[in-house]
Amino acid sequence: MNASMPPHLPMPSLSLSLLSDAYAVCRLPPGASVEPLPKGAFALLVSALEETTLVCPLGHAPQGAEIDAGWRCLRIDQSFDFGVPGILASVLAPLAAAGVGIFATSTFSTDYVLVKAADLDRAVEALRAAGHAVLA
Repeated sequence: MNASMPPHLPMPSLSLSLLSDAYAVCRLPPGASVEPLPKGAFALLVSALEETTLVCPLGHAPQGAEIDAGWRCLRIDQSFDFGVPGILASVLAPLAAAGVGIFATSTFSTDYVLVKAADLDRAVEALRAAGHAVLA
């Protein structure tokens, strides 16, 4: 049992897939428009009052953006009802314990966790040690 989870919540075992692309996290001005991204690739666009954030395959990072490159993306393969607690925490807790920094995001259906490419092996090892299956 992980100390960061309440003792009454079991830590679910999950399957995660490593996406093949290298990713970038990009910061653009508020309200910035973004060129269409390739179909089938994971990308996320968040428009906030203070900035626009784009997570995309590195080769599609927009020119002029502040770009933090070198990320790899893990996708949780299962889908869960919004009311199921602890799904993302069961992935983030072992990564935090291993000292792996993350960028986490969610879609309607699942969660994605990005880790720096330099930390990927340590992240996969930590996730497997926590009982998760990681398909690389």
